[in-house]
Amino acid sequence: MLNYTLRRFFYGFLVLFGVITLIFILFNVLPGDPARMMLGQRADIASVEAINRDLGRDKPLTTQYFNFLNDLSPISFHHISDAHSYWYLNPEKYRHSMVLFKVSSGAGLVLKAPYIRRSYQTNRSVSEILLEAFPNTLILAVTAMAFAFFFGILFGVVCAVWKDTFIDRALLVISVFGMSLPSFLAAILIAWIFAFLLAEYTGLNMFGSLYAVDDLGRGTYLDLKNLILPALTLGIRPLAVLVELTRSSMLDVLSQDYIRTAKAKGLPYRRVLFRHALRNALNPVVTAGSGWFASLLAGSVFVEYVFDWKGMGSVLVNSLDKYDFPVVMGAVLFISVILVLINILIDIIYGVLDPRVRLSNA
Repeated sequence: MLNYTLRRFFYGFLVLFGVITLIFILFNVLPGDPARMMLGQRADIASVEAINRDLGRDKPLTTQYFNFLNDLSPISFHHISDAHSYWYLNPEKYRHSMVLFKVSSGAGLVLKAPYIRRSYQTNRSVSEILLEAFPNTLILAVTAMAFAFFFGILFGVVCAVWKDTFIDRALLVISVFGMSLPSFLAAILIAWIFAFLLAEYTGLNMFGSLYAVDDLGRGTYLDLKNLILPALTLGIRPLAVLVELTRSSMLDVLSQDYIRTAKAKGLPYRRVLFRHALRNALNPVVTAGSGWFASLLAGSVFVEYVFDWKGMGSVLVNSLDKYDFPVVMGAVLFISVILVLINILIDIIYGVLDPRVRLSNA
C-alpha cells in the first residue's frame, strides 16, 4: 500500500510539474508589458526598465523559469544575504522561512511557503487574493454537490422503481437536457427567470455574493439567499449525471439474486429498496460525485461571473480582463493543485477499498 501511495504522489508531482511549465510558457509568450500596465501608457522608458528589473523580466527566459520554480518550491535555493535584504520589498516571500543549510559564500537552502508573486494591478500578494476568494468557491461547490447528491439519488431511485414509465422517461429527458446545457447559458437563463421575471415571487437577487453590504453602511452581513441560484446552476450538470448513474446502478442491483431472496423472505419493499439495494448501488455514485466535486471547484468560473459571486472564478475572469498575469497564473496553479490532490486521495481510497486496484498498478 505504501508503494502504491508513493507512486500516486509521484505521478501527481509529474502532472503538477507539467502544468507549471505549461503555465509559465503560455503566460510569457502572451502580448502585454506588465510595467506599462502598472505605470500607464505615458510611462517613460527608464521607469519601465526599472519595473521590469524589479520583476525579474530583464533576465533570459530560462533564468526566469528557474526563478519561478525556485519561488514555488517549498525548499528553494537563495543567497541568504539577499534574502534578508529582499525581506523589506517582499516580506511574504520569506515569511516564516527557515535556513536549512548555508555555505561560506552566503548561499543556502531555505524552507519557506511557496511564493506566487504579486498582482500587477493592486500590488497585493497573489496568495492573499486567492485565500480570500477560495472559501466562497468552496461553499458554493459544497452546496451545489449537496443539492446534486440529494436530488440526483432521489430521482435516480424513482426512475429505477418506475422504469419505462412516463416519470422515468420525463426525468431522463430532463437529465439529458441538463447535461447538454452549457453552464454560462444555464446561469443566464436561471438568473433571468428566477431573479428578473419571477423576482416579485422569489425575492432572489440576480447578482450578489455570500456577504452583502448593509444599506445603512454598518458593515456586511451574511446573505444566504444569494447562494441559491449559483448553487442551483452549478449543480445541474452533476445532478443530471447522478440521476442516470443512480438509475443504472439501482437497476443492476435490483436484478441480483440477494434482492430476490430478500423479497421472497417477505421483507417490506421499502426496506429492501433503501437498506439493501440503495446502499450497494451508491458506490459508483459516490465515486462519480467526488470527481464532480473537484470539477466544480475548477469549473465555477462562468457561474460566479454571471452571478457576481466573489470566488475564484470571479477573480480569474477579472484578472484575465486586466491582463493581471500573476493572479491568473496563481489561480490556475491553485486549482491544479486541488484537482491533483483530490485525484490522489480518490486513488488511495480505491486502493484501500479494493486490493485489486493496488495489484493492477503494481
